[in-house]
Amino acid sequence: MSPDTGVPFAALIHRDSPDVGAYSGTSVVWFPVTDAPCLLSFVVGTNGISPDDEILGRPGHARKVRAICRWLNRKHGHGKRIAWAKQDPVRIEQPIPKEVQAEFPEYTAVFDRYGRELYAIFSPGEDEDATRDALGAFLDLLFLERGFETVSSSRPDAESKQAQWFQHLLPEILETEVVDLLKHRRYVVLQGPPGTGKTRMARHILQNGYNGNGTTIQFHPNMTYENFVGGLAPVRSDESIGLRFEPAAGFLLRAAQAAAANDAPYLLHIDEINRADLAKILGEAIYLLEPDDLESRTLELPYDFGPPFHTTLQLPRNLHIIGTMNTADRSLAVVDVAVRRRFAFANIWPQMSVVDQLGGETMKEAFKRLLSIFVDHANEDAFHLVPGHSYFLDLDELTTRQRLRVTLVPLLEEYLAQGYVGGFAEPIRAYLQWLESL
Repeated sequence: MSPDTGVPFAALIHRDSPDVGAYSGTSVVWFPVTDAPCLLSFVVGTNGISPDDEILGRPGHARKVRAICRWLNRKHGHGKRIAWAKQDPVRIEQPIPKEVQAEFPEYTAVFDRYGRELYAIFSPGEDEDATRDALGAFLDLLFLERGFETVSSSRPDAESKQAQWFQHLLPEILETEVVDLLKHRRYVVLQGPPGTGKTRMARHILQNGYNGNGTTIQFHPNMTYENFVGGLAPVRSDESIGLRFEPAAGFLLRAAQAAAANDAPYLLHIDEINRADLAKILGEAIYLLEPDDLESRTLELPYDFGPPFHTTLQLPRNLHIIGTMNTADRSLAVVDVAVRRRFAFANIWPQMSVVDQLGGETMKEAFKRLLSIFVDHANEDAFHLVPGHSYFLDLDELTTRQRLRVTLVPLLEEYLAQGYVGGFAEPIRAYLQWLESL
């Protein structure tokens, strides 16, 4: 019990901490309260983060704790929050948000005293499976971070729980979910690191979800409003200069014309959508991209582009747009807020399940090692650079080494050269040395 506040607790603390009084480092703590189950939590000791500087200072620890809480909420919350995690555990000047505290009024005394040190909480209810999952995940993570091995008899259960919450670090989105998102939002961007299969998924959706009714284009830095929406283009003529300028529909206008020809859903797939400035290319046509507007919007065109729109453009309700965007390419245009508001963004992450099916043993080990480095050390920006599973899809052990050296190694060397992984350059260099030793 805290002598100054009367808030009782039991804590699993670092072995070097004193048996009584204030302690430091990270810990799993139980707070018993009247008329409610004990609050389960991760806590930073009131004496500071040492000797757990390395654990608490790694982005991966907070990332894993947040994933556990997301897993518990999704699996056991049934639409209600039962777990919460702070973005950065060491920011002890930041208390638990008032909105979160209001959801757990039975723990007000705990929050009043330790709200700044708490960086993850779980509120048990009547569901005993939820409590077992939460307790097991919290304790397993603490022991894992401290370097303890799980006893062999408990390893299958621990690995099963870890696999479940790990999916919330790199959540998988299915093609059916993207198709459903297109159906309701009309405009979707698939974004993710290189090699995660964004383009492949978009093309597969076009062929299967839309029965091939659509078209694929690719953006590049020289794309213009005239190319995408429409404008004047030179055509051959018998006039003195040998040509004249006539209105020519761009990709968007041609897609709208094709969609208007029948009621079947039509998909415009824009590959590498951030290789050009989409807001500039759209111009005033951005006004048309409003998926939630119940009334059709109309845009006056500068020229007569022929039927069915002539000088006014409406985007048919059956016209859908899917874009793909590589989050690793920092040299490309940033998608601005106005565009982001009109598109639904879906993250495509690397998936271990794909490597398990289509990669050999060396590829599986290479993927796990690299993924572990990014999970543990990458900040939020760099985490979006983790190479995708496509780099590790080779079942032939004889060609694995060459494939890694000509595809993955140049990518990681470019990350190092550009300073994208400056915060964890040494683990990346050590990984490259390991690849060279294969």
